[in-house]
Amino acid sequence: MKLKVRPEDFVVMERADLPLNEKGNYSVYLLTKRGFNTVDLLMRLSKGLKIPYHRFSYGGKKDRYALTSQYITIEGTKVKDISEKNFTLKYLGNMDRPMGPDLIVANEFRITVRDLKEEEVEKATEEIEYVKEYGFPNYFDDQRFGSYSKEQGFIAEKILKGHYNGALKIYLTAIHPEDKREEKERKRFFFEKWGEWDACLERAKTGIEKRIFRTLLNEKERPFLKALQTIPAEELSLFFSAFQSYIWNRIAEGVVRIYGGELLRYRGNYWEYLFYRKPEAIDYLKELIIPTPDQKSRMPDELTDQIFRDILAEFGLRQSSFNLRKVRKAFFKSVPRALVVIPEVKEVSQGRDEIYSGKILLYLHFKLPRGSYGTMFIKRLMAG
Repeated sequence: MKLKVRPEDFVVMERADLPLNEKGNYSVYLLTKRGFNTVDLLMRLSKGLKIPYHRFSYGGKKDRYALTSQYITIEGTKVKDISEKNFTLKYLGNMDRPMGPDLIVANEFRITVRDLKEEEVEKATEEIEYVKEYGFPNYFDDQRFGSYSKEQGFIAEKILKGHYNGALKIYLTAIHPEDKREEKERKRFFFEKWGEWDACLERAKTGIEKRIFRTLLNEKERPFLKALQTIPAEELSLFFSAFQSYIWNRIAEGVVRIYGGELLRYRGNYWEYLFYRKPEAIDYLKELIIPTPDQKSRMPDELTDQIFRDILAEFGLRQSSFNLRKVRKAFFKSVPRALVVIPEVKEVSQGRDEIYSGKILLYLHFKLPRGSYGTMFIKRLMAG
């Protein structure tokens, strides 16, 4: 199957309960975009409008490779509507508070899945009936793990262990599919010359690369920690969230292995996702709320607690490791997350794929609670 062949193939519309009023200090806007992720576009707006980035707030990060609509706020400033080729910004009113994830009620998806064979469409259509009744595991999907390196691991894992050298090496040398050719070549150079800070500094291009290598070259006391602290807090928070999400997925998978009954699998970009079809204990699974881990999070029962501790042991970590004493720019924050999500399916249809000759497309219109991934619903339907 192929997803996101065109931005219009993957439409996401944020649904929120906004307490609008006339005199609030936060201006509310509907941001519709394609070709940008949320953070990159807000940074562009911050620079173009000459408004500090910290005045912008949003509820959720929306994908670059999609057509998305979401709500943002700007503190203390009202700007004119903007309409450009790849995004629009429309003023809606004011609020007394910034936009946040708690205001999001759901996300509505309109997804076109392409390049399918007839038997794949038949299978997916049949599986929808199971998913409408039993739901599917509420895993974090691949896009959550863009900072993960298959060769070197998680940046946050290194930080938790105090391996600041290793964390920086992943940050500056890990190659990702979306990297441009010149960026890949520069990262390979950094990897080969790691430790030769003068050579790396000479090759550095971005501001953050230059700051890090300059720090490593000039600082004599705790250079790796000081260099790590030059990374923006927003980025560090993303790295922390990626590792938390991975551990959450592993806990959820452990429960699914025990209570899932007949199991299905789907190979993602980084690892395999495990799904149940008709679980043995659906009432238990539906009620299970698992927090993302931090130093104070508590698992809901003995089973999930033991799975959590076993996973930490694999990494050589303890729960107290999440209490970062030397890195203060960002921190781990626990968020409760339901193990099972049940989609509200509004429409399912199929037709001739006009892009891939001889193939069929599947169109799906559905809603999911905030924080759940439409792509994971598709993976569940295609799992085998």
